[in-house]
Amino acid sequence: MARQRTPEGPPPPPPVQKLRIRYARRGRLRFSSSRDFARAVERALRRARVPMAFSARFNPRPKISYTGAAPTGTASEAEFFEISLTERVDPDKVRTALDEALPDGLDILEVVEAGPGSLADRLQASEWEIAFPAAEMVEVQRAVAALLAAPEAPVTRTFKTGPKTFDARAAIVAAQVIRRDRVSALADDVDNGSGGDGYAILRVVVQHTTPVVRPDDILTALRSVADLESAASPVVTRRAQGLLQTAPAGVADPLAADKDAAGSVGG
Repeated sequence: MARQRTPEGPPPPPPVQKLRIRYARRGRLRFSSSRDFARAVERALRRARVPMAFSARFNPRPKISYTGAAPTGTASEAEFFEISLTERVDPDKVRTALDEALPDGLDILEVVEAGPGSLADRLQASEWEIAFPAAEMVEVQRAVAALLAAPEAPVTRTFKTGPKTFDARAAIVAAQVIRRDRVSALADDVDNGSGGDGYAILRVVVQHTTPVVRPDDILTALRSVADLESAASPVVTRRAQGLLQTAPAGVADPLAADKDAAGSVGG
């Protein structure tokens, strides 16, 4: 067995601070992959002169952790990553500098110093908005009611290990259909022929399961359970991601505990 080699020279400086960052993926940037985003973030961190911590190996990598990323093609107001630093910094200054260094459509919304606990453990559920620009309001309401009434809604998706069938209905905690004249973050993307009657918007809270039930799985379930079809592709936006609340059903801020810890220290 080959011996594991040890990198020559002194080890990299140890991390002294960890930041948790919430960002949005908007407009055309919703089509960027997780790999594209990671490259953009690393370049932006260097331009912003953020003192990143690196791993101690032959090919050192920044200590950045991405978790809970939305599927490619969906917009999001609640994406997260963590970064370890070798110097203590002001989180708000990092937010400003990093936001200026990233392209439009990748927007840094919040930066906080990480407190105790795991961020991944707090990402228990997502609140999604699915806009149907070319479907009748009553048809969307009928389909959603049928899905909620169904005991299960099996869908099949192909993974690296092959196709797998799972129940999309079990992950849905709550769902409601509302009418909106325009979709705030993606109005231009859905302005394609519904006229002045507005758009049917499905708001749905989905618990993170294994495998994770994605918006396209919910759309597949709506087609299979209620034959819901739309002449134009639905537009999907994640509005929130965090701790699951069941009464009332919703999603709580996963960074609240970090902000409370920082306030306690500061106070």
